[in-house]
Amino acid sequence: MNTEADSKPSLLIVDDDEIFCEVLSDALTDRGYEVASAHDIKGGLEQAARLSPEYAVIDLRIGQESGLTLAQQLHAQDENTRMVILTGYASITTAVEAIKLGAVHYLTKPADADEILAALHKDEGDASVPLSGNPLSVKRLEWEHLQKVLAECNGNISAAARKLCMHRRTLQRKLAKRPVKS
Repeated sequence: MNTEADSKPSLLIVDDDEIFCEVLSDALTDRGYEVASAHDIKGGLEQAARLSPEYAVIDLRIGQESGLTLAQQLHAQDENTRMVILTGYASITTAVEAIKLGAVHYLTKPADADEILAALHKDEGDASVPLSGNPLSVKRLEWEHLQKVLAECNGNISAAARKLCMHRRTLQRKLAKRPVKS
């Protein structure tokens, strides 16, 4: 006999911002989802083992850890889990990697519950997305390059700094800043 909770789609939220998790969890529960949340990768994996989520919303930067690691592990556990990566630190490199690791979409913060649900359920790309008429700014190009090198070094800041001929602390300072819009 199915209970009401059994018929609800399961959704996992992993974000180190506890207030954001609570607000999003309440909004998605109100929309008919069984929601579990965690604030670190370990907790996210524990919740995923318990819940076997159909959907997951994962922050790109969870404390000092990368949400891409969690996305990869969730995809390995169940390749049918539909994941959206949320970030305030968007870059082309992390967007591409998120999709390669099994995410169905990549959204920049702030994103509300309706935007997140639309992304989770979007099955096709949109060829009508307007193209920018302006090239990226030098600061944005620098940010993208730093993200690319960091990804090539598997997130190892010291290795990326050496590759960039830059002091590690300088790289950390540049990475801690939010990227410029364009």
